[in-house]
Amino acid sequence: MMKFYKILFMNTLIMGTLITISSYSWFSMWMGLEINLLSILPLMTNPKNLYPSEAAMKYFITQALASLILLFTIIMSMNFKGFIPQNSSNMLMLILNSSLFLKMGAAPFHAWFPEVMEGLNWINCFIMLSWQKIAPMVILMYNLNMTLFLSWIIVISSIIGGIMGLNQISLRKILAYSSINHIAWMLSSMINLKIIWFLYFIIYTIITLNLVVIFWYFNIFYVNQLFLIFNSNKLFEFFFAMNFLSLGGLPPFLGFFPKWLVVNNLINNQFYSLALILIVSTLITLYFYVRMTFSAFLLTKIEMNFKINLTNKFWMICFNFISLVGLLICTLMLNIF
Repeated sequence: MMKFYKILFMNTLIMGTLITISSYSWFSMWMGLEINLLSILPLMTNPKNLYPSEAAMKYFITQALASLILLFTIIMSMNFKGFIPQNSSNMLMLILNSSLFLKMGAAPFHAWFPEVMEGLNWINCFIMLSWQKIAPMVILMYNLNMTLFLSWIIVISSIIGGIMGLNQISLRKILAYSSINHIAWMLSSMINLKIIWFLYFIIYTIITLNLVVIFWYFNIFYVNQLFLIFNSNKLFEFFFAMNFLSLGGLPPFLGFFPKWLVVNNLINNQFYSLALILIVSTLITLYFYVRMTFSAFLLTKIEMNFKINLTNKFWMICFNFISLVGLLICTLMLNIF
């Protein structure tokens, strides 16, 4: 049974993000971010986490620093407008955007993100990968006027997210670096059309939820555990492999759809080099996804007689099925409309 304090802080966590994305003033946006931060810290100090105090402290220090920088730029731009030269407004916007990149964990402000993820359980990891990205990204959409700076962040995030995930054995760190790579795609999706960012975020959340639920159900945290657990669970081994390939953006699966939209949007707006860098970095992430799934499928295989009990796994199978046939549904909808 879920404890009362978890329900309370989950509600305030959601409320903080909703306050931020529905605010008209910078100060109330900052206030929503602070409510969100103070709500997730008690959830992080759960004794079921691997390093509860360490993860919560690292997250608190990083987010408090980002909030301090955000508040500083808000005060400087509003109250001291007469004392600031006109050409320094771009510098203030650069500092403000940097604080938002620090909050969401985009490279080169990413160093805290995999370390915090490593100390959390899977439920908290899913919150970090999905819900905590909403508020800073929506604020970034409100003042998206520095295309060159944003392009550099996209390039660095895509390259670091691809390369740093290659030598990891922890599934939480692999998902963290994968998230940094997907942050680059989400940032590039909001350059021209905000609806593409919304579709990308929803589909990324669905695929990540499928993977996290499988890892949580079997209590898997490291790559070598995959080979031991999935020998007797062939159906979920299949779901795990297909969801990882979908997360990498392989065409038959749902994860290809938002990347297709992003690349199409970038090319239509003549961001050719940016689209090329994103595609190449995604091929790197797809390489270590395929390496994991091939190892689980082919290399360490012990055949045995078994019978799968599907009584309490109905919803997991349903969500995975929807995710795997999602590209077909999206394609049919586009053809109809």
